[in-house]
Amino acid sequence: MTTEVTAPIAPAAGPHPARVVWADVAKGGCLILVVLWHVVVKHYLQIDWRVGLPVPGAWGVLGEQLLPLRMPLFFTISGLFAANAIHRPWRVVRRSRVSRLFYLYATWLLIHTAVLALVPDFPTDRATDIKGLLAQLTVTPSNLWYLYALALYFVLAKVLRRVHPAMLIAAAGALSAIAAAGLLDTPGNRGGLYQNLVFFLAGLHLRPYVQRWAATATRRRLVWTLGLYAVALAAVAAGAGRWLGVGLLVSLAAVAFGVTAAAQVADLPRIGGALSALGRRTLPVYVIHMPVLALLHWLLAGPVSGLAGTGRALLVLGYPVLLTTAVLALSLALHRGLLAARASWLFDLPAPHRLPASHQPAPPHQPPAPHELTALHQLAASHRR
Repeated sequence: MTTEVTAPIAPAAGPHPARVVWADVAKGGCLILVVLWHVVVKHYLQIDWRVGLPVPGAWGVLGEQLLPLRMPLFFTISGLFAANAIHRPWRVVRRSRVSRLFYLYATWLLIHTAVLALVPDFPTDRATDIKGLLAQLTVTPSNLWYLYALALYFVLAKVLRRVHPAMLIAAAGALSAIAAAGLLDTPGNRGGLYQNLVFFLAGLHLRPYVQRWAATATRRRLVWTLGLYAVALAAVAAGAGRWLGVGLLVSLAAVAFGVTAAAQVADLPRIGGALSALGRRTLPVYVIHMPVLALLHWLLAGPVSGLAGTGRALLVLGYPVLLTTAVLALSLALHRGLLAARASWLFDLPAPHRLPASHQPAPPHQPPAPHELTALHQLAASHRR
């Protein structure tokens, strides 16, 4: 997922003045994990690999273990980048932070709906009628729910900015815990809305602490936060996942590890630089990758399933990595092509149309007022003298 989805999706005016490399590294890493998850669940596991080794299942398990990390970390960084904007007047942020995100969500929802209609066998949420489309526009967001959530979270944070942050974070944490325990009805992607508000608010209101955590990251902390995350996942695997509060604690451990890892990777010039560059281009990949993946599924699922045994065995292990790389590259290439075709309106709210000064209509001619006529007559008389 923006640009600060902006999924943190940056405002149209340019990068956030306080943005730091580790945060963009975290965004880039989360985006890769989001695309990888979609590749595995919506394409890779739909193929009948017919191999003796449990490799496809291992990819599915790996993706599930990263679920508590991807979006909670993404929303934490989103809140971090929104910390300054939340104090600006509504007239300043209404367009850049709210209208823009809702516009992007609605625009790409229509595009997704049209493209996914061409690939009915692609296993993902889609609207198949007007009622379903209206539901995705309002109460049950689609696969693009990050944009919807980010706009909604910003409005809530802005409206409730006078409430003490501890009360807000506690209430959002309770909502997240209840939703993660399965105690709320969460059709579609509504569960993600309930569970991730707390991480946005934490990034927003606890920004100095998050930044200090990243600034003081060490390899030792990387090891013990990874261990804490692994223990939390083991507890979930042992059956504690539905206990009230466990899901939230797992995601908190994952975010602590994710921020530490991003800070450490940011110090690696090549890997950190590549992830940071991708992290500054989250919006185009976020909105484009699902239609690209759907069309690739239509093209590749049959031929890959029909490969000979040796070909399948060679491909099954690294196929998700190869296809994730291809989807990322194609999404970025399509973004460049659309910008070259002057379709920038697909990635930003169009600016209000204003005529240049040379095209502004001239004011209607007004006859001089009586006192102006008197002054003109006096000036003419002085010239004659």
